[in-house]
Amino acid sequence: MESKTARLTVLIDPVKKSAFEQLCAAQDLTPSQVVRQLIRDYLDKHGVDYATRAQLNTDK
Repeated sequence: MESKTARLTVLIDPVKKSAFEQLCAAQDLTPSQVVRQLIRDYLDKHGVDYATRAQLNTDK
């Protein structure tokens, strides 16, 4: 996992937010974990390559 983080602010309907948080809790996941996975899946789906911090450090 990346050791440095950046904040992403997302505006969402309060009803959807509540439903999302409840589903995450039911699956023993945090909303942040799910959003990070969604972003990784989206990047992969569109063929976007990216390096994690760990990978960048080994390239030096």
